[in-house]
Amino acid sequence: MLGTQIRPARPDDAERLRRFLARLSLHTQTLRFFTGIGTPAASMVRVLIALDDHRDALVATLDGEIIGHAMSYRGGAADVEIAVVVADEWQGKGLGPYLIDVLLFRAAVRGAKTVGMDVLGENRRVLRMIRRLWPDAQMKVTSGSVEVTARIQRAEVFAE
Repeated sequence: MLGTQIRPARPDDAERLRRFLARLSLHTQTLRFFTGIGTPAASMVRVLIALDDHRDALVATLDGEIIGHAMSYRGGAADVEIAVVVADEWQGKGLGPYLIDVLLFRAAVRGAKTVGMDVLGENRRVLRMIRRLWPDAQMKVTSGSVEVTARIQRAEVFAE
């Protein structure tokens, strides 16, 4: 991950994020969005970079281009719901878990104690990661996806 930077998303990331999403393989798009997205709409990109009291968004960059995106929002079955996607060529190199760690750090500082996510049932890599990071996570299979709820393990350490 040498040379990568993780930072909060900014409004001027819109075009970089659109290019990133369009470069994702159909398989990766489907694992993240549960469908292929083709050319991302401007409204979708705006939602993915929005930061406010209820939403957070991070980007991982390399040489000014986005190679990963993570977002969270308050609400749902857990204190914070998260979603992450990493460029195909960067998958399996630790960038996804690192984005999750930074995102959950930021959520824990804001008081979140539980995390939730919806994972497509065929996303074996992410389900293995969840079992490794959160062995006590609750998982409920619904219509081909897995609803995951877990405790943010290090919230107390993060808050210090």
